[in-house]
Amino acid sequence: MAGGGMRGLAPRTLGVLGAVSLLLALTGCSDSGSGGSGSTATASPSAPAAGGGDTIDIKNFAFNPASLTVKAGAVVTVTNSDSTTHTVTATGAKAFDTGDIAPGKTATFTAPSKAGSYPFICTIHPFMKGTLTVG
Repeated sequence: MAGGGMRGLAPRTLGVLGAVSLLLALTGCSDSGSGGSGSTATASPSAPAAGGGDTIDIKNFAFNPASLTVKAGAVVTVTNSDSTTHTVTATGAKAFDTGDIAPGKTATFTAPSKAGSYPFICTIHPFMKGTLTVG
């Protein structure tokens, strides 16, 4: 291949190389270690859902805000801005549970349909506490 670089490669080869590069980039960003036992939680990339005002940010081993009021059935987006894995898990009847949220990742859960106050913790760090109020 005279001229060096990829100039001498056929267009089809360049297309295959581009597809392989894209595939490698996408799989390099996946987190197969996350998941959880909550059926209403889903892990997602680090950006919260567009237009979502019901959010909890985890930073410095604290929930921000520590108390959040939402409508029944609202989708709550949790962003882990911390350097270690956390959860948002309702105590008592376990009305919601995000499962493990890796650093830099997000998860969502659906607020209970019944109005009330729902205390939650991080099951990995039980000193982290918050309250979800469903109005």
